[in-house]
Amino acid sequence: MSVADTETSSSRASPLAPFRHKVFRAVWIASLASNFGGLIQSVGAAWLMTSIGGSAALVAMVQASTTLPVMLFSLAAGAIADNSDRRNLMLISQLFLFSVSIALTIFSYLGLMTPWLLLGFTFLVGCGTAFNGPAWQSLVGEMVPRSDLPSAIALNSMGFNIARSVGPAIGGMIVAAAGAFAAFAVNAVSYIGLLLVLFRWHPPMPRRTLPPESLGAAMAAGIRYVAMSPHIGSVLLRGAVFGLAAIAIQALMPLIARDLVQGGPLTYGLLLGAFGAGAVAGAAISARMRQVMSMEALVRMSFIGFAGGAAIAGLSSNTVLTMAGTAVAGACWVLALSSFNATVQLSSPRWVVGRALALYQMATFGGMALGSWVWGALAESFGTGEALLISAAVLVAGAGLGLRFALPESKSLNLDPLDRWTEPKIALNILPRSGPIVITIEWIIHEKDVMTFLSTMAERKRIRRRDGARHWTLLRDLENPDIWVERYHSPTWLDYIRQNQRMTQADVEVLERLRALHQGPERPRVHRMIERQTGGVPPDATHRGTTF
Repeated sequence: MSVADTETSSSRASPLAPFRHKVFRAVWIASLASNFGGLIQSVGAAWLMTSIGGSAALVAMVQASTTLPVMLFSLAAGAIADNSDRRNLMLISQLFLFSVSIALTIFSYLGLMTPWLLLGFTFLVGCGTAFNGPAWQSLVGEMVPRSDLPSAIALNSMGFNIARSVGPAIGGMIVAAAGAFAAFAVNAVSYIGLLLVLFRWHPPMPRRTLPPESLGAAMAAGIRYVAMSPHIGSVLLRGAVFGLAAIAIQALMPLIARDLVQGGPLTYGLLLGAFGAGAVAGAAISARMRQVMSMEALVRMSFIGFAGGAAIAGLSSNTVLTMAGTAVAGACWVLALSSFNATVQLSSPRWVVGRALALYQMATFGGMALGSWVWGALAESFGTGEALLISAAVLVAGAGLGLRFALPESKSLNLDPLDRWTEPKIALNILPRSGPIVITIEWIIHEKDVMTFLSTMAERKRIRRRDGARHWTLLRDLENPDIWVERYHSPTWLDYIRQNQRMTQADVEVLERLRALHQGPERPRVHRMIERQTGGVPPDATHRGTTF
């Protein structure tokens, strides 16, 4: 199937198509229940902090303590998810969250909670979320075919925001009727369904021909891939700015309810519910919006719309009007974040998608964590309304970033492995860890094609470095100017194999353009060499059974 065919079939697919897949449907329903519990717990934690005498800064830090671990640990979690059983990682994360919720319930029920102890518990909840997120989002691509992936992402967003639209109001009623500990207990129970689904699901493990990377190497590979992918880099920047500014409404929501509209925990729940209802509406119209607007126009509209919602919340003293403002903000929240998420997933091959998503989460949640502290400090110094108006101004400025860092148009790239490369036969007896390996590729290019060749080689360089090549250079022969030599290093023979197996179907277009420019009678000649230090061979080399 061609790319165009893939795009057509994807655009015509039903938004509910992922529900045809039993595993996705079961996990989605169980996650919906867990999301309800998590939001109910968030209401309990935020209001408990307000009740036990926390300052405005400490109230806002409840949100920051939940999002900060995502920034700190998501990359490690993504590296683990890409190199291990993602289902097991998700299962362990859910068990950890279940345990923390039980402990939180007990401490709250016994009256042992202090502001800093509460922040410690919410930090642990954030840690579990950090390790669960990349595994769960990466698993979506294993539950549904690629053509259904955008719809599956939208449905996940829809599920969370259905819970957001109702869960906070329920949480407010639970806190008002029975206290914060009851909200924590409900959350603990909500994990059981998802744990059962994960225990029963045993997805087929992909065949691994190479050993997993070490944690440090895997994290470095993820950072390198994103750094060498300009489109993903733009998403990370825009996501960080959006998270920084847009988190103001959620971080200050308890203060909006208490100080600006003079309400209690039920009002707080209603405001969060309005935000969630708007988010559900945003998820429902997102597919239609992407058909009539470019991705960049949709994101800019989301920035400006959220700014309007924040301004309304900052200026209003009427509960209904403030709910309308938070509903607008909620719609723009999900439109922006779902656009960012879909762009990252559709721009990343399976071998690195967990790490790409983790870096996206780190950027966005890092902005949220910083923003939660900033807006709390500003609210304490200047007032809640003034802090919200400043956040609105930052969002308007953030929309202008699209002039320099525009998002790419959504398109379906074939990022499946190329599967054409086979490990070459070599004469020397080397180990996978032997190296460094030096690769040279000889091209013959006529003078009339030099500018086209150089332009194409710039893209080739990006792909090589993105996939792990080091010290990439392009050389021209002084005696025969038609001869060009592409040269790069790999740390070990195993790294060289891994790098070539990372080439995708989309990358082959660049290779074919280069081969069309090559004027030699045969394909470009490849030399694979290993660096050697000068001096004698170690006396025990032959006893070890290897040359290097």
